[in-house]
Amino acid sequence: MLLKSTTRHIRIYAAQLQENELVESNNVLTLDVDPDNEFNWNEDSLQQVYRKFDDLVEAYNGQDLTEYNLRRIGSDLEHFIRALLQNGRLGYNLQGRVANYSMGLPRVESPDSDGKY
Repeated sequence: MLLKSTTRHIRIYAAQLQENELVESNNVLTLDVDPDNEFNWNEDSLQQVYRKFDDLVEAYNGQDLTEYNLRRIGSDLEHFIRALLQNGRLGYNLQGRVANYSMGLPRVESPDSDGKY
């Protein structure tokens, strides 16, 4: 059975991608970031998420590969993405098909809101 963790913005599979198919693996984790394109990503923010993922996986090195451990990594990455959004390093994709603002309402700068965030 394919082990996986699915959160709103992070999907982790105990599998590797081969010819557009996920092939179960006990040695490889595949990360899918923001599958619904809810955010506008820049390369730096995306690389930060990948580095955080690598750090979290390394922290679980030697432990059993379980759905619970994958969910913990996915949850930690969700919190990391929220921090990127709150720090202004990431923004919502306002033209995306999904606009539920699951990480909080977007900040819209205007003269009335200047300095209030």
